Amino acid sequence: MIIIVYSETFKGNVHKQLGESEYSYYFVLKEFRPLLEKFGIVVAVGDPVHEVPAIARSAAEHGETCLFLSFTPPHLTPIDTGCPTVPFFAWEFDTLPDEAWDDEPRNDWRLPLGTVGRAITHSNFTVGVVKGVMGNDYPIISIPAPVWDRFDELYRKIPPLPSCRGIDLRIVGVVVDTAAPDFVPVHRQVPSPSTADAPYRLHLEGIILCSVFNTQDGRKNWHDMMCAFCLEFRDDPDVTLVFKLTHHDPSKAFEHVMGTIYRLSPFKCRLVLIQGYLSDEDYEKLVGATSFTVNASGGEGQCLPLMEFMAAGKPAIAPRHTALLDYMTDENSFHVETSLEPSDWPHDPRDAFRAHRHRLDVSSLRRAYREAYNVAKTDPERYARMSVTANRDLKAHCSRAVAERKLRDILGFALPRSDPA
Repeated sequence: MIIIVYSETFKGNVHKQLGESEYSYYFVLKEFRPLLEKFGIVVAVGDPVHEVPAIARSAAEHGETCLFLSFTPPHLTPIDTGCPTVPFFAWEFDTLPDEAWDDEPRNDWRLPLGTVGRAITHSNFTVGVVKGVMGNDYPIISIPAPVWDRFDELYRKIPPLPSCRGIDLRIVGVVVDTAAPDFVPVHRQVPSPSTADAPYRLHLEGIILCSVFNTQDGRKNWHDMMCAFCLEFRDDPDVTLVFKLTHHDPSKAFEHVMGTIYRLSPFKCRLVLIQGYLSDEDYEKLVGATSFTVNASGGEGQCLPLMEFMAAGKPAIAPRHTALLDYMTDENSFHVETSLEPSDWPHDPRDAFRAHRHRLDVSSLRRAYREAYNVAKTDPERYARMSVTANRDLKAHCSRAVAERKLRDILGFALPRSDPA
């Protein structure tokens, strides 16, 4: 079997695409590719409109079955390639785009989804939204990216602790550290990078909260995350909030961030913002040193960083909505309350209210911060239970074994009936 895969971002341009539209699909594809290689020959394409039909014709001439997995939202999925096609997409809103604009019929997702006849997404929430529009018998399945196995290895190598005894990271990029001796909170000023031959050395210790996100993604709600932290821990010097920023452009990554720090100062707690490259070894050290992972978003399609940290045994501070409903519980996380507010679809230039997002309760976030801090300081037994539960729950949610079983189910739609798979 020939399995053709596509994402707009690919290995050669991933560093330049970080933070741009649809960049996260590359990382999803990267997690799934080893599993797909169990089912057939995987061929990555960069121009699916032209390459997929040619590969499909060649496969047919040689008696091979062919499947095209497009790691794109439905409106960007090629639907006339001559090859059975399955869009592999994330979605976090309670309605599905069901109207066209800009003279593009595919903006009405009922057209591409109906044409290809099946789909894969990453949450039961999204499955319900799609079935609500396409019908209960529409073939769609939730398969989260299988990140658990990789971070379970880290969980066993570096057993989680409520407080970090000290690590050092080498960072090529821009670092803002409010505990640095030369730090001055200058309004709107973006720091200059470290050079490639002299990486920035960052030391972390104590109770560490960590969140990985793109500041240009409005869903991630970094502003409330930062403000609630600085207000709640203004007099606590032993707690650090680390933001690992995933935008490739420092000017965009830090846009508005420095001004917020300026307005919040002074405070004794520590903020560390990292924009730049971390080696696999240093990223593992950061995950291993983290006490709690934090999410404050208004909606999630799956949230790979949150899943990674929890697979490594890190309890979460997060709301429970959209994809997070699949793996957040009282036993593995501290609940942050939200309420619904009107929203638009992110790719709709009309900014028309057609859906809802989840508005964060900042007071609830502060309470969750404080509860997590108190657990780290005074209740190591509860922390250990939450850590074990986070690792176990993510195994059931996003392990390779779970993903492989589900992939076999959905791939069966494209295989000949005589094929035992």
